[in-house]
Amino acid sequence: MLVLEDGRTFRGLSYGAEGETFGEAVFSTGMTGYQETLTDPSYHRQVIVMTAPHIGNTGFNDEDNESHRIWAAGFVVRDPALRSSNWRARRGLEDELRDQGIVGICEIDTRALTRHLRERGSMRVGIFSGEAAGRPETQLLERVLAAPRMEGAALAQEVTTTEAYVVPAQGEKRFTVAALDLGIKEMTPQLMAERGIEVHVLPATATIEDIKAVGEHGPDGVFFSNGPGDPATAEHEITLLREVLGDRVPFFGICFGNQLLGRALGFGTYKLKYGHRGINQPVMDRATGKVEVTAHNHGFAVDAPLDSVSDTAFGRARVSHVCLNDDVVEGLECLDVPAYSVQYHPEAAAGPHDAAYLFDRFIELMTQHKTSHMTQGVDA
Repeated sequence: MLVLEDGRTFRGLSYGAEGETFGEAVFSTGMTGYQETLTDPSYHRQVIVMTAPHIGNTGFNDEDNESHRIWAAGFVVRDPALRSSNWRARRGLEDELRDQGIVGICEIDTRALTRHLRERGSMRVGIFSGEAAGRPETQLLERVLAAPRMEGAALAQEVTTTEAYVVPAQGEKRFTVAALDLGIKEMTPQLMAERGIEVHVLPATATIEDIKAVGEHGPDGVFFSNGPGDPATAEHEITLLREVLGDRVPFFGICFGNQLLGRALGFGTYKLKYGHRGINQPVMDRATGKVEVTAHNHGFAVDAPLDSVSDTAFGRARVSHVCLNDDVVEGLECLDVPAYSVQYHPEAAAGPHDAAYLFDRFIELMTQHKTSHMTQGVDA
C-alpha cells in the first residue's frame, strides 16, 4: 500500500524489502540510470516514482554507484523487469533493494500517481508492505502525517563524508580544489581528476581554516556539491561560502551549491511545486543561446531576477542559465568575483553530457585567477 499525505492510496505488490518507509514523494522522468539515481545522496529521505514503466532490465552492477549505498527512502515502479539482461549486471535490482533494506512497491499506476503529484505537488508518502500493510488506512495515514517535511530539513550533514579524503589528479596535476561534500556524487571529483585537478573532499562541517589548509598555499578553487535538504537551513555552509567569496577564491557550485551561492549573494530560495528530476530537462545558457539537455534533481530553486544584473555584497551577479520548461533559475554568475554555479548536474551520471564543459570553465576560471595573481606579483 502506498499512502499519500492527502489520503490518496495505491495498492500494488511489494518490491524490494518488506516493511514500511516514509519520505517525500517525487517523480523522475529518466528512462535509464536508475542505479545512479538510487545511489545519489541528493535523494536522501525521498521516495522516487519512476515515470518510465519498465525498470530493472539492466540489473545492478559494481561500477555505476554514485556513493557507497542507496540513499532513496523508497522506490516506486510500474513494471519491474522479470530478470536483468546486461553483461555488466552482477545482481538484480530487486535483490539489491532487498539487501539494502529499501522498501518499494510495484504494479501500480505510476502515470496516475505522477499526474497527481504534478497537480497537487510533491508531498509526504508512506509505503507499507507485509504486516505493516494490514493495518487500517486511517492508521497508515496518521503515520505518514507524522513524518517530517522536506521544508526546513537540514540533511547535508547526514550524507556527508565523516573524514576528508583526496581524489588524485590523473596525469599531470594542474590545480588543487577543496570540495565541500554536501552529498557529492562520485562522478564529480572523477571528472575533475580527469582534467588534472587534485580534489580534496571535505566534510560539510569544514571551516574556512580547513579549506585554506588544502594544498601548499591554499586551494586554487573551491567547489560546493549537490545534496539534499532545504538550503534555507544551511547557515554554516552559507557563512563559509561568504568567506570564500570574500577571499576571492575561484568558486564553482552544483545543485545545492547553486542554491547556497544564491543565498550567499542575498537571493532567496523557494520550494518548487514538484521539482525537476530526470535526465531530459532543457536549459539555455543565456550567454551563448545554446540549449543543453541536462540531468536534474532539485526540489528548491533560487529566486533571482532573470532579466537584470543584481548588486550584491560581492559585486554584480546575474542569472546565467534558465530552464526552458518553466523559467526556473538554473545558474548564477558573479561578475566581480570569480564564482559561478549551475542548478543541474553537468557530471550527468546518468544522463547526457551536454554540460560537461562547465568543468572546463572551472579550469579557465582558476587559470585566469592564477595568471592575474602572478601578474600582480610581478607588478609589485
